[in-house]
Amino acid sequence: MTSETGPGNLGLVTAARYEIRVKGKLSAAVQSAFDGMTAELEPVETVLAGTMEDQAALYGVLQRVQSLGLELVEVRRVVA
Repeated sequence: MTSETGPGNLGLVTAARYEIRVKGKLSAAVQSAFDGMTAELEPVETVLAGTMEDQAALYGVLQRVQSLGLELVEVRRVVA
């Protein structure tokens, strides 16, 4: 995410798209815990993708990963 500062801007953070990889294949029930994100199943992991409004939203998703006991493999910002 980028931060823009200037006379009329209070350091607001712009939205960015992220991919979050977790180990294993997530069930439909677990995928539903990540509302608004897409889930792509790969042979040994699941890739969750979505746009985060700010860092707080990203940290919220990462907290959900942890609270569900999922093994985090990678977090990557996707540049369009």
